[in-house]
Amino acid sequence: MPSTDRALSVLCLSLLTLLATASAALSAPTAHAAPAASAAPVADGWSLAPSGGGRPAFYAEGAPGTVLQDTVSVTNRSGRAVTVRLSGTGVAISFAGPSVRVPARTRADVPFTVSVPEDAAPGDSSGAIVARDTDGRSRTVPLTLRADGPELSALTVEHVTVHGDRIAYELVNRGTTVLVPTLAVRADGLFGPVLDRAPRTLPVELAPGRRLRLTEPWPSRPALDAVDVRLTVTAGGGAQDTALVPARFVPWGAVAGAGSAVAAGGALVVVRRRGRRSDKGGGAAPCPDHQAELTGAST
Repeated sequence: MPSTDRALSVLCLSLLTLLATASAALSAPTAHAAPAASAAPVADGWSLAPSGGGRPAFYAEGAPGTVLQDTVSVTNRSGRAVTVRLSGTGVAISFAGPSVRVPARTRADVPFTVSVPEDAAPGDSSGAIVARDTDGRSRTVPLTLRADGPELSALTVEHVTVHGDRIAYELVNRGTTVLVPTLAVRADGLFGPVLDRAPRTLPVELAPGRRLRLTEPWPSRPALDAVDVRLTVTAGGGAQDTALVPARFVPWGAVAGAGSAVAAGGALVVVRRRGRRSDKGGGAAPCPDHQAELTGAST
């Protein structure tokens, strides 16, 4: 009997163990697989970059009139096709096609050309290539275009005139570089300088070939003087020019008043003289011509 009891005890223990395991399995929370991440928006799945890799931006260089070629890549890493429209800003850019459709997980290489204008001044111009998808999202790659040629700084000051209390003049950029001019003004009268302004930088920027008309205030100009006005302009690169113009200041109101007084005095003198001649004539009656001369006497 002791062996039988021992066997029954082992059997009961095994059954209890199986029941506990099954109960734990039934009561444990069910584990669900994590949902797959939703696909990224199409715009986040594509990119724009210079072809070949390793270039963060485009750089093109050539003489005026040159047409340069390069390639831009549109890479679509998403699971859906994407269509983008290409355009250029800042410089003259032409693409092989205005838009490109890029299938999922595919890269499209689009050739384009950059034209250096015939009249381009030596130096850099900034632009960009822009790609925009059908959802309105865009990508941009900068582009720098350099026009070759000698850099020449040349500046002239022209058509200087004095009007009232202002000095008018024109500045012309005769070179190939952008200039920020500096102006000095001096005026010398009969008895010495009447205006002397030290050189100062003007708040303007002159592009090559540009002409700009400006004025310089002169509120304290002389009332009566003969003056030589000199304008001197300078700019970077050794550009410099000087213009000299004479100006005559006369108080015409005072002159006109003095002239009227002189004319009136002359008329009075003539009338008096002719009156005296009549007295010497022994009391003769005045002739009609004598009466007429009283109204328009001159000397």
